Amino acid sequence: MTMKITLLGCGGSAGVPMVGGGEGLETGVWGKCDPKNPRNRRTRSSLIVEYQGFRLLVDASPDFRFQMLEAGFSKIDAIFCTHPHSDHIGGLDELRAVNRQIKRYIPLYGKKETLEEIQKRCAYAFRPHDPNRFPWPSFNLKEVNDGETLTIGPFKVSIIEQHHGNYFSTGLRIGNFAYSTDVTGFPEESEKMLSNLQTWVIGCFQETEHFSHASVEDVLRWKAHFSPKKIILTHMGHKLDYESLKQRLPPSIEPGWDGMSFNVPYEEKVV
Repeated sequence: MTMKITLLGCGGSAGVPMVGGGEGLETGVWGKCDPKNPRNRRTRSSLIVEYQGFRLLVDASPDFRFQMLEAGFSKIDAIFCTHPHSDHIGGLDELRAVNRQIKRYIPLYGKKETLEEIQKRCAYAFRPHDPNRFPWPSFNLKEVNDGETLTIGPFKVSIIEQHHGNYFSTGLRIGNFAYSTDVTGFPEESEKMLSNLQTWVIGCFQETEHFSHASVEDVLRWKAHFSPKKIILTHMGHKLDYESLKQRLPPSIEPGWDGMSFNVPYEEKVV
């Protein structure tokens, strides 16, 4: 059996092109990205993992509505939030359309500090609700802890603590697949959870070192250290051109694009 992974978006917090202008840039800032290549047009990072009809959304970006329409999805079954920065939770309000369809709360998983911040920003999403009418999103919060393995639908999900500059983010591992966005490094205990991966989606913001995001050099170093069979890049900024990256990276590392989907064999591997 295989699970399907769909990258809803693979851009950084500002997307590509960024809002802005200047000489020759009336419609936005593309940086080093070729505007003629549609794979350089990036919405904010998010993905869906599907297995046996169950869809797990990882992060709800501010572009969630557009991403779902582009991907042809109309429902999800659960949400996992990696951290409470706006580019990862800014689309939570759009989940009300999903509530209307499934007529129930949506389970929302995250670490304690992530859930607390969501409750502050989206307090209205936790009011009592009418199951026949969802005028606002409605969530059932599920706290997770670093290093634990829990069940979400048909998945066994392992929780990975990650450094995000002077902050922390949460990665996840499902079978032989892992997702690590907004990351600059891993505590020792987390490193033990990243061995024997088939496919690893990693946030990679720019070429050079960044205080809160991985660079291309970081990803190459992690490829050598952890030896996953395949790495796919996400959370890419406007200085990383799709075709240029693809041409010079080894075949085992590939830049992602919005709408990219692929299958990964699913095994209930507990790490």
